[in-house]
Amino acid sequence: MRDKWRKKIIPYLFLISIFVLTACTANSTTMRMVEEPKVKTETNRNNGKKIKIGFSMDTLREERWLRDRDYLVAKGKELGAEVLVEAAEGDDALQIAQAEKLISQGVDVLIVVPHNADAAAAIVEKAHTVGIKVIAYDRLITNSDIDLYISFDSILIGELQAKTVVEQAPKGKYILIEGAETDYTAQLYKQGQMNVLQPLINRGDIEIVYDQWTDNWSPTVALANVEKALKVNNNQVDAIIAANDATAGAAIQALKVQNLAGKIPVSGLDAELAGCQRIVEGTQLMTIYTSIKDMADTAAEVAVKIAKGEEITKNSTENNGKINVPTILLEPVVVTKDTIDETVIAKGFHRKEDVYKNVKE
Repeated sequence: MRDKWRKKIIPYLFLISIFVLTACTANSTTMRMVEEPKVKTETNRNNGKKIKIGFSMDTLREERWLRDRDYLVAKGKELGAEVLVEAAEGDDALQIAQAEKLISQGVDVLIVVPHNADAAAAIVEKAHTVGIKVIAYDRLITNSDIDLYISFDSILIGELQAKTVVEQAPKGKYILIEGAETDYTAQLYKQGQMNVLQPLINRGDIEIVYDQWTDNWSPTVALANVEKALKVNNNQVDAIIAANDATAGAAIQALKVQNLAGKIPVSGLDAELAGCQRIVEGTQLMTIYTSIKDMADTAAEVAVKIAKGEEITKNSTENNGKINVPTILLEPVVVTKDTIDETVIAKGFHRKEDVYKNVKE
């Protein structure tokens, strides 16, 4: 009877053991499949994939910003990184939306040229929410926990602009055509200018007869401002400090109509080709050469280091209204008719034949 029962039960025990063994094996495989992505996630951020750098730009309508883009993209490629570029053309809401797009594309670091220094704080906050560090490029982002600021010494730029103009017009009536009031860097330029001008104003040597910001850095706005300034002063002005080459070009356009071009010193910034041409032609006194290539290269190099978790070297700090921002400042250079060959031309920023093309030998 016992043998008969054993014969019946053994086959069932055998089937049960096979079922248990199969279930355990399947469960083990399932557990491995769940665990493997965790390992990939932990190492995927900067290891085993190409570094992506987001470059959120205010505009590409000016020559200099096209150069910034091209230099930064090229340097990123040289370093093995991909640079994704978006330009908002002066639209704050669009720049924020474009930054969100770059974040969604998985960038490791975000570089921002803000149109509006305050509005761009939202970009910093959104990037930090997902662990992406943000670099302010050329223009500081205010009231934010920005990770790094890369630019030229903006106060020094303003001082150099004013000092060079004062050397040509130590006394008289001055017109100030500043950049966009929403651009914190433009305010630093003006601060530097006033460091030089204020003592002369206090002494009575210089009088500021017109002082206006330029919305969106627009040459059209600058032109209207200079035309108004000349009109209200009956063309009796002695100098114009223009914040950059684009606004300088607008100022000189207004002066030409009044047959004053070349008679009144005008400052500039960016060493744009048109500005350099005006300098050798004698209608613009000076510009400031800030090696855009050096700044773009530095930004790309630093972004890659940040993405890899490496240390970076800063040489200054800049208070943005909330924190003292770690800062890398580069040196600006004055360019005049006497120094243009040894600066922008010698550096290969512009070709001599292009700069002098309108000058008769």
